[in-house]
Amino acid sequence: MMLKEALSAADCVALQLASDTDRYAELGRKLRSTSFSTALTIARGSSDHACSYAAYLIMARLGRVVASLPMSLVTLNKSPLITRDTLAISISQSGQSPDVVEPIRYFRDGGATTVALVNDIESPLAHAAEWAIPLRAGKEQSVAATKSFITSLVAAARMVAQWQNDPDLLAGLEALPDSLRAATREDWSPAIDILAPARNIMVVGRGISFPVALEAGLKFKETSALQAEAFSGAEIKHGPMALIEEGYPLLIFATRGPTQASLLQLAAEMRGRGARVLLAAPADVAERDLTLPTAATPDLDPIVAIQAFYVMAAKLSAARGMDPDSPRHLSKVTKTN
Repeated sequence: MMLKEALSAADCVALQLASDTDRYAELGRKLRSTSFSTALTIARGSSDHACSYAAYLIMARLGRVVASLPMSLVTLNKSPLITRDTLAISISQSGQSPDVVEPIRYFRDGGATTVALVNDIESPLAHAAEWAIPLRAGKEQSVAATKSFITSLVAAARMVAQWQNDPDLLAGLEALPDSLRAATREDWSPAIDILAPARNIMVVGRGISFPVALEAGLKFKETSALQAEAFSGAEIKHGPMALIEEGYPLLIFATRGPTQASLLQLAAEMRGRGARVLLAAPADVAERDLTLPTAATPDLDPIVAIQAFYVMAAKLSAARGMDPDSPRHLSKVTKTN
């Protein structure tokens, strides 16, 4: 089911791109006309990784600083947070968890602009937000989110494209379904050969590829019971370097953009220290181990990168004798306070 749902992501994205066009445009106009002193994201798990991608786009393209809200400040501490001139963005597959719903309701009641990109448009989160827009991923059966994560990234990019009123980014989004289908055909079997017997792995990204590293690390844990830690390439030498030993596996996402050169250099250095590096990079990088698909613009590359990863991850789980659709101790909807 995980593999089937991952392979359906392109069709889900095509449906999303054909839907809610006026609503996104209206939201873009609202965001352009409103002055924000604070911008926050509110999410858990894979959705939090999607929020990290959204935050990166907002900061890089619009110059607004975005922070991730520790939800317990609202749900448990009952802290008197200032809500005026605030933009609060939540992303969720189910829209059910109280610790996501309550902060959105809190900020909306305080006059903030609240946005929910949510798969279940009848969920409590959708009803709590002023601006609720469906992901259009359809029902997702596998516990491991795939198509809902990809549609979350696309929805975030659509919001930013309309906010910025950027025709190039909008055009790049329209080309995504074909790019996603191409991504499913990339051969990442060398990763399965190395990781099927592995006990741990470090997943590395930087800049716009870091949210993909976070998501990949989570999927390794939940679908393959593989101890995985995700780090920014800039953080490796601040302590994680001590973990590196002969044969230690590293998956490095070197997507296009200003951070790519440093990640390629890191891959070479880690190989020199004996690590078993799986360098995922575009086809023009000769030293790559895995080919990263590319989108119409580098800012959309993480979306097709995670698509290629998901196909491999589902096959890796099977190779390790596990069921990626029903990870132990996990359920599809998680509710925390």
